[in-house]
Parts: sequence; C-alpha cells; structure tokens
Amino acid sequence: MSAPASPHTSLLHFPHRPFGSRRPKLTRLRCLASLAPASSGASPANDNHLIQTLCAHGRLARAAALLQGLPAPTQRTYESLLLAAARAGDAALAAAVHRRLEADPVFRSDPFLSTRLIDAYAALSALPAARQVFDEAPEKNIFVWNAMLKALALADHGEEALARLADMGRLGVPVDSYSYAHGLKACIAGSASHAPASARVREMHAHAIRRGYGLHTHVATTLIDCYAKLGIVTYAERVFAWMPERNVVSWSAMIGCYAKNERPGDAIELFQEMIASDADLVPNSITIVSVLHACAVVNALGQGKVLHAYILRRGFDSLVSVLNALMAMYIKCGCLQIGRYIFDWIGRRRDVVSWNSLISGYGMHGFGRESLQVFEEMIKEGISPSIITFVSVLGACSHAGFVEEGKKLFESMVEYNVTPRAEHYACMVDLLGRAGRLDEAVELIQSMRIGPSPQVWGSLLGACRIHGHVEYAEMACSHLFDLEPRNAGNYILLADIYAQAKLQNQVDVLKELLEEHALEKVPGCSWIEVKKKLYSFGSVDDKNPQVEELQALIGEFVTQMKNEGYVPDTRTVLYDIEEEEKERILLGHSEKLAVAFGLINTSRGEPIRITKNLRLCEDCHSVTKFISKFTEREIIVRDVNRFHHFRDGVCSCRDYW
Repeated sequence: MSAPASPHTSLLHFPHRPFGSRRPKLTRLRCLASLAPASSGASPANDNHLIQTLCAHGRLARAAALLQGLPAPTQRTYESLLLAAARAGDAALAAAVHRRLEADPVFRSDPFLSTRLIDAYAALSALPAARQVFDEAPEKNIFVWNAMLKALALADHGEEALARLADMGRLGVPVDSYSYAHGLKACIAGSASHAPASARVREMHAHAIRRGYGLHTHVATTLIDCYAKLGIVTYAERVFAWMPERNVVSWSAMIGCYAKNERPGDAIELFQEMIASDADLVPNSITIVSVLHACAVVNALGQGKVLHAYILRRGFDSLVSVLNALMAMYIKCGCLQIGRYIFDWIGRRRDVVSWNSLISGYGMHGFGRESLQVFEEMIKEGISPSIITFVSVLGACSHAGFVEEGKKLFESMVEYNVTPRAEHYACMVDLLGRAGRLDEAVELIQSMRIGPSPQVWGSLLGACRIHGHVEYAEMACSHLFDLEPRNAGNYILLADIYAQAKLQNQVDVLKELLEEHALEKVPGCSWIEVKKKLYSFGSVDDKNPQVEELQALIGEFVTQMKNEGYVPDTRTVLYDIEEEEKERILLGHSEKLAVAFGLINTSRGEPIRITKNLRLCEDCHSVTKFISKFTEREIIVRDVNRFHHFRDGVCSCRDYW
C-alpha cells in the first residue's frame, strides 16, 4: 500500500468535476450503475472505480449498495465514500463505511482512514463517534491526533482539545504546525471570557515560538485570527509584520481583524496594499466579504463600487455570501435601491442572510412598512426567520413607531421556535420607550425570564432621555452602573437628563464621579469619502489643518440660522462654562466638520455621505437640516442607529430618532 497523503492537503482535493459539467459521460455513468447488480463477475478494480465515480456525482445510495457486495474496497474507495458522506451530511453512510472498515482486515488499522473517519464525523457534528474512532485506533500518528484536535475545537470542546494536546506532549507524540493551529482555536473555544482565552493564546504563542513554529504561515495566520477575536489588534499586527511569507489567507485574516475591530479604514488600506504587493496574490471570497464590510462601516461607496467591479471581473458574483455582503454594503452606504436590485438578482439562491439584510436595510432607512412586507414575503417563501431576523424587523418597527405591529411580532417568535433573547427585549423596550410608553417598557423588563442585559437597560435610558423621565432613568442607571462600571456614556446620558430637569446638583455629582473614576466618553468620529479617499474627523479635531476653515464655514451657517430663530442646543455640553463657549464646542462636533468638508470638496449637486460612530445629537440634526435647504444639497448621515436623509430642510426620520 502506498504511503497515505497528508489529510490536511487531500481534504481539499476533489478529483472529479461537478456532475452538471460532465454531460457527455452521463449516459455511460447510468449504464455502469444499472449494470452493477448483475456484474458479479466484474473486476474489483472496476467496482472500486465505479463507487468513486458515483461518490463524485452524489449518487451515494447506489455507491453504498455497491459497497456491500464489494470484496476488496481500496483505500481510495473508502476515502471517496467518507468525503462524500461529509459533503452530503449523510451520517448513515459514514456509519456504514465505519462498520465496513472495522471488519476489513486490510484497512481497519489504517491511520489515514482513521483520520478520514474522524474528519467525516466532525463535519457531521457526531463528536461521540469521532471520539470512538480515535480511542479505538490501533495506530495514532500525528494526523490522527490532529484530526481529533480539530474535531474538538470545531465543536467548541476547547478544554478537551487542550487536554489531548497535553497528552501528546506527555506521550512523546511530535506536534506540528497544525497541532498548534488547532490548539490555538481550542484556547478560544474553551474559555468563557476573554481574560483566560487571552492568557492561553499568548501561552500557546510562546510555546510555538520556542518550538520553531511561531512564524510558520499556518500558525501565524491562526494567531492573527485568534487575536482578532480577542480584540488585541496590536498583537495581530505584530504577528503579521513578522511573517516571512504571507499567503492570501494571512492577508485576509489581518484585513478581517481590522474590519471586526472598528478599524475599517485600515482594512481598506491593507487590502489596497495586498493588491499592489503581488500580482499573483488573488483575494478570495473571505477577503472580499471583509473589505465590503469595512466599506459599509465607513460609508466608502466609491471603494465599494471599485470592489463591485472586481467581483464581476473575477467571477465572485456566483457566491451568495459575496452577493449578500455586496448588497449590505450598498444598503449601508445609503443606496437602498441598488441593494434591492442585488437582492432580486440573487433570486432563488437567497438565504436567510439575504432576507435579513433587506429587512434591516429598510428599517435603517425608516421604511418600516416595506420592512414588514419583506418579512411577510420571507415567511411565504418558506424561509425560517432567525434570531437576527427578529432583531431586524423589531428594529424597523421601532424606527417607524409601529408599536402594535412590533408587539405582535414579538409575541409570534415562539411560533417560529425562536426564544426571545436580551437583544429582542432591548428592541421592544426601545420601541415602547420611543413611543412614550415607558410604563409598558418597565413592565416588560420586570417580566423578563432572563436577566436584563446592559442593552435592555440602555434602551430604557435612551427613551428616558427623549422624554425627560428622571425616575426611570435613575432605575436604569442603578443597574447600568453595576453592569458597565467603566461606560462613561451612561453617566453622561443621566447627567443630560438631570440637566433637562434643571437638577444641577445631580449633574455636578455625576461630573465628580466621572473625574474620580477617570471615565472618558467615547469620542465622536465621522467619516466621509471624497474621490475614493476616506477622511475622518474627531470632535474638536485639532489635528486636522482644515479644522479652522471648516468651523468658520459652519459658523456662517449658524449665524444665518440664528437670524431665522435658531437657538443652539447646548444640553450635551456638560462643562461649567459660558454659553458662548458651549456654542463654540458645538461647532467642533465631528459630523458638522464632515459636512463642511464635503461642501468644500465635492461637486455641486453631488450627495454628501457621512457615517458617525455615535447617535446624531439634536444640534447637529438641526444644523444639517438647515444646510441641506440653504445649499440645495442632499446630505445622507448614518449614525449608530439609523439613516438620516436630509433634503430641502427636512429629515427622513421626521425628527423621530
């Protein structure tokens, strides 16, 4: 018997093309399959080849029937059957092959096929069967051990995987790059929180360095992914910088790290660097999805369009995952109609992610009725709504003020076997709270069967800010201060509510608490794309050389607005300073600076698209409405909650946000 190939390479090898691409051989295949039962005298070699061919074309029932009468299956035949069973999700076939292997005197001790069996059971979520194969394997080489580590890590049995890895060291089994890669994934899977996971990943990282595997492409790429999941971007950057060789997976992991950790601009820049670094380095679908996500976060429509053209040139438009990301990018960049066009073009290939994106998109843009219609279409199409579906449609009801419709949807979740989670309760509290039904919102929180999360109490606090309800705001903060002791935003929101109620003493107490605990509010940041280049602005941005020019332009608009009765809303400025100084601080809000930059650097008639990382404040909202009317420009702002389309002095949110 020839030496088995590495399971890590052969897993990705499918020797036959899809059935539909081999039309000329279809008749021959059917003839061979139909003759099989009567071919008792056929050579085993022909029968083995026939089973392999049937597996490649998805004819698994016929292949399984032939296996029963086959006197001497080859290693390749067993492998073909197991790979096909894993691809098709056929646990019965995998079990049948397992039984046949146990009775085969030639291959029952073959470590290569033990590896294949463990891989198949892992893909079928049959971890007990995978354990059985491992425990009963007479010969456990490095590939068998690695297959078991991989199966445990994929099933989120991290503790057990790490214990097996320790056994390898104790028994003297040599580890390789794949052992470390699976061990790193187990560190994440085996920890309930980030703190122990971080310590374990760093320990495993150090161990890999000592054994000479720290800079191995496979290990380093896995490290980048682990540090990305832990939010330790600086460590991921170091690993990436030290890599002597990088492949497309390495680049994709680092791009994804930036995209997932609120550094979308860096993700886009790194993608551009990747394209320029090597003409032979072709991005894969994972790369494309990560960059599209980054474009969506910062409203980089120009970059997104360039990527759209690249997708068409490279043929990535055949992948639903890429099309879903492309649709989401257009929707989040304010191009709802193009997003709808892509949704319609996907057609019958649409999955639940496609539907969720469109439902969420209509909701973010304030089209609650359309969002509900899409939800109903989804149900008629036989697509089961997911947890995210209900978050999206309830959020749409909240933005549109559809209280009764939202309540009915919330009550209907059990009909679709979806148990309400904290995020669904947060949506309902937001829905009721925005509509002024604060008593109902509090009753809902008190009736929760699970502990209210910070998101739930935060929704109540936000509603109290809108309606100036001090008592319920204090109730929410009594919980939030325990659940999120380092979140300065909760203190600032409560101080704002106290300020509205003219309770200056309480405002002063909160200011002292902020200073005592050294808590700082998340700084406001706004992004705008001009000529395919991304620009960011922070509140009171002293680093930008244009800031004085931008503030002067906004100041001119404010002067004209005051002549028409505008009074600056300085409630969000909690400093104990003169009113004039508070107004000057308002001029430095990041969204105003981005609007001014857009007016100066874009053509007349061109829409100005801005993304902000926080909720749009009332003063910025009022000023932007005036600017849209005075300059006859469309200004599209996406804040953390929704879209605001400003045109002719009116906002699409109808001042309900």
